[in-house]
Amino acid sequence: MILFITGCAGGLGKKLAEDAFAAGHSILITDINEKELKKFSAPWKNEKERVLVSKLDVTSPSDWKKVMDLAYKKWGRIDALLNVAGYLLPGYIYEVPAAQIDRHMDINAKGVMYGTREAAVRMVAAKAGHIVNIASLAGVAPIMGIALYSTSKFAVRGFSLAIAQELKEKNVFVTVVCPDAIKTPMLDLQKDYEQASMTFSGDKVLTVEEVSKIILGRVLSKKPLEVLIPGSRGILAKIANLFPAISAYLGPILRKKGLRKQSAYKKG
Repeated sequence: MILFITGCAGGLGKKLAEDAFAAGHSILITDINEKELKKFSAPWKNEKERVLVSKLDVTSPSDWKKVMDLAYKKWGRIDALLNVAGYLLPGYIYEVPAAQIDRHMDINAKGVMYGTREAAVRMVAAKAGHIVNIASLAGVAPIMGIALYSTSKFAVRGFSLAIAQELKEKNVFVTVVCPDAIKTPMLDLQKDYEQASMTFSGDKVLTVEEVSKIILGRVLSKKPLEVLIPGSRGILAKIANLFPAISAYLGPILRKKGLRKQSAYKKG
C-alpha cells in the first residue's frame, strides 16, 4: 500500500512510518519540523522508490495540495491518508490566550479537514481510498483542563463520521481512531500541568506500538467507521457523553485518580 502520514517527526506518526515501512508499504512522511523529519528519515535515503519525505504545514491548504501532488506524481495514487499530526497545551479556559484557540483548531481540526478534502478529491475520482483521522477519547467525552484539545478532537470525530457517509458511496472509506493517552512527547508535556490530570486517569497508558499495530492491522484491512482504544474506556466515554450530568459525579473521582497517576508518571 501507499500511505501518506502526517506528524512523522515524533510520537505516533513516527512509529506508524517505521512500522509501515517494515511491513512493506511505500510511505510519504511529513511534518512541519523539517529538521527532525530529515534526521528520522536519514536511514532511508537510498529508499527513493518507497519513501518520500516532505515538510508539511497542515494548516496550509496550499501546502496540502503541493505535497499531495508529490505523491500522485511519483505513484499515481495514495491508498490511505493517515492524519496524525496534532497539538495540545493544557489550561483552563480563563487562563489560555485567545491565540491558543486558533492554534488547537487550526492544527487539530482544520488541518484534518484540509488534508481530507485534498485526498478525497483524488480518491473520489479514482473510486478508491481510505482516510484515517486520529481523534481521541477526549473527542468522545469532554475533558476539563484540556478543553481546547477536547473540542478540536470532537470536531475531528464529528467531521469524520459525517464525511464517511458522503464518501462511502464513492468507494472511499473513512475511519476515526479515538485512543486514550499514548506515551508520546505530547503526554510527557502534560505531566507538569495539574490542569491535565484527567488525561492520566486511565488504568494504563497506551504505547505507540499498540496503537500502530491496530491502525496498520485492523483499521487498514477492515476499514471500520470508528475505533476506540481501549474499548473499555471508550464505552465509559460514550456513556459520559450520552449523560453529561454524570460528569459531575465521575469527574472528581477520575480527577483524584488522575492526579495520583500523574504524580507517578512524573517519577517514571
